[in-house]
This record gives sequence, C-alpha cells and structure tokens, in this order.
Amino acid sequence: MFDGHMFGFGGGFMWLFWLLLILLVVWIVSATASSGREKPGKERTALEILEARYARGEIDRDEFEQKKRDLSR
Repeated sequence: MFDGHMFGFGGGFMWLFWLLLILLVVWIVSATASSGREKPGKERTALEILEARYARGEIDRDEFEQKKRDLSR
C-alpha cells in the first residue's frame, strides 16, 4: 500500500525528519528551562532584594527598616 515508504518520508528524508524533531525537543526544553532564570548582567542589589521581600510580605516593616539601616552602613 505504501510501497515501503512512510507517507513520503522514505529513504533519504527520514533522517531529516528525526533531526528536526530532535532539534525541536531540545529547543523547547532549553526555552522552558531558561525562562525561570534572570538575564545575565541584570544583577539585583541587596536593597532591591530587600525591597522585593518586603513587597511580598516576607518581612515586616521593622525588620525591613533594620536591614535597610544595616545595608547603608
């Protein structure tokens, strides 16, 4: 019925199909893995990290003010 060919991907083009499929999977995995990381060169300062923690509610106002004073020394 198919004469030994699978939907026209017989012989020389089968390797191209598998190569493209593997490259697609690698690209998806690398894009997913790198989406959670910050971009290089975008280092946050200690004060920015402290402000973010305060904004998320991880620390209260007193602790924020104390750590901010400690950082300014």
